[in-house]
Amino acid sequence: MQTSAAQLLAERLGLTDDEVLAVLDADPLSVIAGGEMEHKPQLALLLTLTSEPAEQVGLPTLHRWMRTAGPAGRPVELLTSRDFGAFEDALATLQERGLVIRKAR
Repeated sequence: MQTSAAQLLAERLGLTDDEVLAVLDADPLSVIAGGEMEHKPQLALLLTLTSEPAEQVGLPTLHRWMRTAGPAGRPVELLTSRDFGAFEDALATLQERGLVIRKAR
């Protein structure tokens, strides 16, 4: 990833390159060429939405949360399916309750 904002999002959420491409609905050539990613509205929105939770719970916890099933599913799956509303709701739950892991039944 050469685009700094896309790279920041990947680092903040622990996303792979392929996951970032899915979230931003982009192809690898767009990222390599640069510039185009900075104008993706979801990029700025996601950076804003995740800023406070990243500070509140820390990056290691945020990375784990992204891949842990919660009430709405796994946040990484919400994000890569571009269900930004559900992802925002999941972030709000994380901020309210913290990372809650329950034993599988």
